[in-house]
Amino acid sequence: MRIIGGQYRSRVLASFKGEEIRPTADRVKESLFNILSPRLYGARVLDLFCGSGALGLESLSRGAREAVFNDLSKDSLGVLRKNVAMLGVQQQAKILNYDYLQCLALLRGTFDIIFIDPPYRLEYGINALNAVMEHDLLAQKGVAVFERDRPFEEAGLTDRLVLIDERKYGKTYLSFFARREDGAEEEVKRE
Repeated sequence: MRIIGGQYRSRVLASFKGEEIRPTADRVKESLFNILSPRLYGARVLDLFCGSGALGLESLSRGAREAVFNDLSKDSLGVLRKNVAMLGVQQQAKILNYDYLQCLALLRGTFDIIFIDPPYRLEYGINALNAVMEHDLLAQKGVAVFERDRPFEEAGLTDRLVLIDERKYGKTYLSFFARREDGAEEEVKRE
């Protein structure tokens, strides 16, 4: 696992051992950050199920001003802390250790980009998206990115969010959401 672009390009990140961890593939990450590139400079980013922190760290490398990382796993946060120290981004990184719903309830302010990448076997994504809006955490022109192994088709999503784009990369789907009142359907364009 490595940083794909920006200030820390090609830096190799500490990663997990074992098969239970599913980091975002480099090809998917590169496509994702090509889509998000106009939004990154100066952005405040939330990496909700951060694992090793690869998405938030990639954001910092590409000019985000702050990344808030959260994971329930202390092992994940141990790997993340190694990566934050290796890149020297301690001042820009805030590390939290909460259940995702508790984290969302405690956060203050809004985020320009929110990464929601829960373990595929767990159905936390819709609850996380709804909680983001319940706690008013998505900035007016912000985007939430939900990664999982199937397209987004569920009911039960708050009417304050709209699906503005969806991409498939192998077995990975990236669904992009924005605040409905932004008319943001036009903001994320297909490559």
